[in-house]
Amino acid sequence: MWVRRALSVAGVVGVGVVANVLFAAGEYKSGIVWPEPAVVTPGETPGAPPSDAVVLFDGKDLSKWNKGDNWVIADGIATSAKSDIQTKDSFGDCQFHLEFATPEKVSGSGQGRGNSGIYFMGRYEVQILDSFNNPTYFDGQCASIYKQTPPMVNASRKPGEWQVYDILFEAPRFGEEDKVTKPAAVTVFHNGVAVQNHFELIGGTYYDRPAAYSKHPEKQPITLQFHGNPVRFRNIWIRDIKPLVGTKPANP
Repeated sequence: MWVRRALSVAGVVGVGVVANVLFAAGEYKSGIVWPEPAVVTPGETPGAPPSDAVVLFDGKDLSKWNKGDNWVIADGIATSAKSDIQTKDSFGDCQFHLEFATPEKVSGSGQGRGNSGIYFMGRYEVQILDSFNNPTYFDGQCASIYKQTPPMVNASRKPGEWQVYDILFEAPRFGEEDKVTKPAAVTVFHNGVAVQNHFELIGGTYYDRPAAYSKHPEKQPITLQFHGNPVRFRNIWIRDIKPLVGTKPANP
């Protein structure tokens, strides 16, 4: 039927092949020549690392982390203890997956309950906290960008239950005189719920001073915080992300 309509509109009598040509002639094309997207094999199960991911913790050891020996590993789980840990490799724009569980036995309140955090580039924190029936300041609860914005909703599970973060992080860019040309941005899915939507940070996330930027390399390590609570972790992986760049047509 679409062939007949195309022929009728064009005022042409012909066959379907002609109609296809006419249809194509009316199609907008940008002229941009794109490279072919690389093939990535998804994980076999939801949350499993895809083929191009760097696995940072697979349940066996924390050999890809500085001070990883300070944490306790048992039954495929790493429990925070003694100190922060930091990746040996550096990362910039990335997709980051992590699963965590705050202590099942509730102890403390507010910021003293199931506290940890993911510090991208060692300075931009996505908060980890037991925020199930645990009031605290909103820009410090679970899935907040610490001291900058609360999550859009509270998607926390009960203490002791496994939770999932899927995070897209874009590193800031700096220009002349150390000025920020593009702020850092974070998108966070907490247990499958969008809680941060490309939030642009106004600087590093600090407890004791206002947010501010200071120039740093395009790639830096990621830190997992030990805040005195035995938070458990599993299945941690990361992917570098880089948009495809096409070749634009020359100006006529």
